[in-house]
Amino acid sequence: MIRDYIATALRHARYEVIENPEPYFGTIEGLQGVWATGKTLAECKRNLAEVLDDWIVVRLTRGMRIPPIAGAEIAVREEAAVA
Repeated sequence: MIRDYIATALRHARYEVIENPEPYFGTIEGLQGVWATGKTLAECKRNLAEVLDDWIVVRLTRGMRIPPIAGAEIAVREEAAVA
């Protein structure tokens, strides 16, 4: 479930070149705060995957909703949100 969500989210990532010492910028639309930069596109992709993983952990720990992406979702059970 989580691996599928991450893979789907990363397939929907958007990358662009910006004026910055780390010129590659990646983000995933609809996931607020999920963005990364890198000196190369490959580094940016790795960094974005790490940010996404951390973002999911934080949201699950806090019992926060994780928005679905292209049919992939991670359901947060009510009892997990209360704990």
